[in-house]
Amino acid sequence: MPCYRRRFLELAAGAAAVPAVSRLGWAQLDYPSRPVRLVVGTAAGSVQDILSRVIAQWLSERLGQPFVIDNRVGAGTNLATEAVVRAPADGYTLLSVGPSSAVNATLYPKLGFNFIRDIAPVASMVHQSQVVVVNPSLPVKTMGEFLAYTKANPGKVNFASSGVGTGNQLAVELFKMVAGVDMVHVPYRGAGPAMIDLIAGQVEVMFVSPVVAMEHIKSGKLRALAVTTVKRDELLPDLPPVADTVPGYESSAWFGLGAPHGTPGELVDLLNKAVNAGLADPKMRARYTELGGGIVASTPAAFGKLIADETEKWGRVVKFAGLKPN
Repeated sequence: MPCYRRRFLELAAGAAAVPAVSRLGWAQLDYPSRPVRLVVGTAAGSVQDILSRVIAQWLSERLGQPFVIDNRVGAGTNLATEAVVRAPADGYTLLSVGPSSAVNATLYPKLGFNFIRDIAPVASMVHQSQVVVVNPSLPVKTMGEFLAYTKANPGKVNFASSGVGTGNQLAVELFKMVAGVDMVHVPYRGAGPAMIDLIAGQVEVMFVSPVVAMEHIKSGKLRALAVTTVKRDELLPDLPPVADTVPGYESSAWFGLGAPHGTPGELVDLLNKAVNAGLADPKMRARYTELGGGIVASTPAAFGKLIADETEKWGRVVKFAGLKPN
């Protein structure tokens, strides 16, 4: 059994063994009785930050106390994770969890924490696809043509990303690994500068959030070929999945909430139910769809399994690409 999956199952079994008396005691507490801090490892205005603010507002209204966003930017979201790992396990400090949490387990060799051990999964919220966009000067109009072109021109196609180890680089590295092609990585400091050079033809391709690319696709400045999830995206329903051309390929950005290890099960369950109620609300669903997210509600255990599976998957990609942190 792969080590990450085995560790998740061990922790799940341990959580189930917590004495019932302890759980009953926590259930009798009035929670929340004061503001709750939601730590986000990305800057204000980022996709993860915006998604976190949407659910924080919902939780504030539903549970009667402010859920306050605390942006702790640095070290690829590791500073935010460290802050939550060290916080009391009382339900008053939560973590915005995203794919970087799975990637960093392999990308950073000397972390001061073990994410799967030290962060308790609370709730999944959304999964986002990325869209494969190319500069119109590239002589391809479908994913099949793009695959053929990259194979015929090894090492000659440049792909942009918003930085080393970011989700859009990893999505391409996975494509390279599964499809057996060679492309050159050109990292930028954020998706904005990368998109500028992609439109200008300085680079040929990028795997990027549909929300970031939509305006340029509609204007004809970029050509969209496919989406990275196994299912079509609601924002781009006419685009096929990459997997239709490269079987076995799947890449999505997923987001949810976590808490310090040892947070009482009653509080995790309460928060999970509150988040899932938000995900079932029509207005909330519409808002997340606008932000390019497909709603994926889950139990804490199912979210924990996703994190373990993704940690294992992206660990293989990090090693394949020989990635090192900046």
